[in-house]
Amino acid sequence: MHALFLTLLVIVSIGLIVVVLLQSGKSAGLSGAISGGAEQLFGKQKARGLDAVLQKTTIVLSVLFFILTIAVSYVGL
Repeated sequence: MHALFLTLLVIVSIGLIVVVLLQSGKSAGLSGAISGGAEQLFGKQKARGLDAVLQKTTIVLSVLFFILTIAVSYVGL
């Protein structure tokens, strides 16, 4: 059981790292507005949709990370 939780924890940790690195910075919207915004309207909506999906995925993976960390610590005792 400990090995299963530990394996899941490693997978969730790697997924969380990847999702966080894929997200754009908070200042990306402001720099895009200042630089001229050559993107089309649909491109902006698509980027916002992708950011929303990445944000929700980050929340889910972080909650799983905390739950699995607590589970590994209790099972390991």
